[in-house]
Amino acid sequence: MAAFLQWRKFVFFDKDTVKDPVDNGKNFVLPSGISACDSGRGHIVLGDMDGKIWLMTRSLQLTSFQAYKLRVTHLYQLKQHSILVSVGQDEHGINPLVKVWNLDKRDSGNPLCTRIFPAIPGNKPTEVSCLSVHENLNFMAIGFTDGSVVLTKGDITRDRHSKTLTLHEGTSPVTGLAFRQVAKVTHLFVATLEKVHCYTLSIKEYPKVELDTHGCALRCSSLADPSQDSQFIVAGDECVYLYQPDERGPCFAFDGHKLLAHWHRGYLFLLIRDAKSPNKPEFGSRESSSSDKQLLTIYDLDNKFIAYSASFDDVIDVVAEWGSFYILTRDGKVFVLQEKDTQTKLEMLFKKNLFVMAINLAKSQHLDSDGLSEIFRQYGDHLYLKGDHDGAIQQYIRTIGKLEPSYVIRKFLDAQRIHNLTAYLQALHRQSLANADHTTLLLNCYTKLKDSSKLEEFIKSSESEVHFDVEIAIKVLRQAGYHSHAVFLAEKHMHHEWYLKIQLEDLKNYQEGLRYIGRLPFEQAESNMKRYGKTLMHHVPEGTTLLLKGLCTNYQPSGDTADKDSLDRGQTNKANSEEFIPIFANNPRELKAFLEHMIEVEPRSPQGVYDTLLELRLQDWAHEQDPERKKVLQGEAVSLLRSDHTVFDKALVLCQMHNFKEGVLYLYEKGKLYQQIMHYHMQNEEYGKVIEACKRYGDQEGCLWEQALGYFARKEEDCKAYISEVLHHIDQNNLMPPLLVVQTLAHNSTATLSVIKDYLINKLQRESQQIEDDERKIRQYREETAHLRSEIQELKTSAKIFQKTKCNMCNSPLELPSVHFLCSHSFHQHCFESYAESEAECPTCTPENRKVMDMLRAQDQKRDLHDHFNRQLRSSNDGFSVVADYFGRGVFNKLTLVTDPPGSKTVGSLEVNLQRDLLIHTKRNC
Repeated sequence: MAAFLQWRKFVFFDKDTVKDPVDNGKNFVLPSGISACDSGRGHIVLGDMDGKIWLMTRSLQLTSFQAYKLRVTHLYQLKQHSILVSVGQDEHGINPLVKVWNLDKRDSGNPLCTRIFPAIPGNKPTEVSCLSVHENLNFMAIGFTDGSVVLTKGDITRDRHSKTLTLHEGTSPVTGLAFRQVAKVTHLFVATLEKVHCYTLSIKEYPKVELDTHGCALRCSSLADPSQDSQFIVAGDECVYLYQPDERGPCFAFDGHKLLAHWHRGYLFLLIRDAKSPNKPEFGSRESSSSDKQLLTIYDLDNKFIAYSASFDDVIDVVAEWGSFYILTRDGKVFVLQEKDTQTKLEMLFKKNLFVMAINLAKSQHLDSDGLSEIFRQYGDHLYLKGDHDGAIQQYIRTIGKLEPSYVIRKFLDAQRIHNLTAYLQALHRQSLANADHTTLLLNCYTKLKDSSKLEEFIKSSESEVHFDVEIAIKVLRQAGYHSHAVFLAEKHMHHEWYLKIQLEDLKNYQEGLRYIGRLPFEQAESNMKRYGKTLMHHVPEGTTLLLKGLCTNYQPSGDTADKDSLDRGQTNKANSEEFIPIFANNPRELKAFLEHMIEVEPRSPQGVYDTLLELRLQDWAHEQDPERKKVLQGEAVSLLRSDHTVFDKALVLCQMHNFKEGVLYLYEKGKLYQQIMHYHMQNEEYGKVIEACKRYGDQEGCLWEQALGYFARKEEDCKAYISEVLHHIDQNNLMPPLLVVQTLAHNSTATLSVIKDYLINKLQRESQQIEDDERKIRQYREETAHLRSEIQELKTSAKIFQKTKCNMCNSPLELPSVHFLCSHSFHQHCFESYAESEAECPTCTPENRKVMDMLRAQDQKRDLHDHFNRQLRSSNDGFSVVADYFGRGVFNKLTLVTDPPGSKTVGSLEVNLQRDLLIHTKRNC
């Protein structure tokens, strides 16, 4: 039971007297003799003692029609239909009539009466006490003073489609009726002076439930709306009771003699007799009241407060229409109560610091979330100023999503309020509205409070429960020293880099870090090994080497499932082994094992792998003292060089640094650096190797013998045997002029003339022989030249006698006609015409002449090829012969232009022909 004396009173309504719209300044006056009233469908309906029904519009226009001959006793206006049900009398005596009116249809200007029937239970004449109609027009209940209730079922607007039966009988007058419709179940509440019953009309037997053993006075019952679960309200003198169809609900101790009870728009209206001033006239009134004052109180049962309370004189009824409440009094006045808007109500509550009530009111008024959030904020500020930080933070939590979090956080940054701040930040994360700074702050709160349980609960919560920036959380936990929590978070959310950083840098758990990398996908395992490989190699060399071997051959994560393995079986993941060599900087033994494994498994490994392995093998070879072991290491290094996978320059430098003779010589030979081979042997004074190198590579590079001669010539030792062998090869291949040989050997104090005596004698003999051959050819060429000149002169000055008797083509005796040439060839005319390609040339000499002419044209074309001449001159052993050859081609002839005078064509052509014949003759003799 709730005592209304504890409820706060407010003035949430503005009271005004309704003014007459026609006569300004005067109050609106109701018709006299009002006996019943109701409202709905945009009208206030009034019934009077003269049988008229009045309809009042919003503009206060009154219209009436004669409904009964005597009087109207009851009215019921449906809210969802323009149907009005009235009860009245057309004749004297006890004979009430029920009339159903359709206000949308007209009959002679008045609303259409669709049905009339007498309202008597059986044949017993009794007065009607109350009336109720179901909104679906299928039920109508009429209560009587003798305790009877008549139920009309069916279409209440027509006689033909409805049935009437007596539902309830009793001895106590019926004071209230109300239909309750929830889903498809229909109930009828019946209140008498003594009891309260409920009938279930959706069941054929109409079962009855007795809800209470005390009732209420007439007009002191009503039906609440769905906000109060459509309960039946019964207002007794001591309490107000609410009833469900099957039991009694809550009750409220609203004391006083009840005159009227209504439920309008979520409010309970109670009219009680004001006992404080029974017959006391109001101050300043001209006449005293002939009746008691009546107190109208409006209750908000949801929020537990009184919305309005005021005294009135002799109230007829309270009706609700057009968004306001109208109070009708016996003296004809009409008062209107206008409800204040929600914001005004809230401001009134704020001024009194009634924030809880303001929140409840806002919720009942369906205020939007922004409005509610503002109330929560103000309430939180109020509690904060009072020092109730726990209560304040609860209100601030309810503002999350609307209020900027920094507004709240700034208030609770004090160390003494850190637990309040923690609660707010937790709620912020639960609603997924926290940013990185909020996560940092919350974790710092946990660490300051040393609340490990809350911290574990936070980081182990599922993503659907709490959302936060994982990376920020890991950083904060690591900084605060909660490494195990940070590791758990990093592993759970697959932040591999953070996991490894904490394990290796903070916890020094190298074995676990190595195991974790081995479970990662290929790309991440590769990148993390590049980052942490040196650290792991320093502390876990064997395991790290083993993982690198797998990473650079055919990597398979150790934690993968069989299904994933089967999916990735066709794809081979290999890292570049050369990139991991720096990891082994301080671990040469593991590096050598790694590199040897790589070239064994992957022969096509990068060249850097082979170069590094060569360097390691050379280092081992250089430091090895055991001859047998040193020989084995030497063979391994040479075999690596012969694999042709090393970079030539790097390998050569490495071999030279470690003085690895076999490798140096092999690389020189491979690179065709024959002079370097010579110089290497010369530096080591290996005379036999020098001669051997000259024999081996002298054909590819002739200057080796010259260098060998110069080398031995500079030696002070007795090198006659080596010098003789060198001179033999020089003489045999004509590699040096004799004078240069003599000058070279002149620097050797041990070399005597006997060393080069045989060389000089042989050379002079060959030179003498060559001179004799050249002189003989000169004489021969001079004789041939003189002979040719004589022939030319003879051709110029004497006639040519042709004495040929046979044809040079068919070798038959010549017959006329015949063709003779100056070259002494003769032909039958028909043979000449058959075989000759040109009429001006001898068929027998034509092939040879063409060769000569082609040679002349080629020489003429090569005359201007100066670059070609320079190249030949540099590369030739005998430059003089090259110059002589180009002299013969006319390269060095001075170009002269000769302009023949007119009439000299015959002479010019004759000279050309003579030169051509001379050339042909010379070629033939050669």
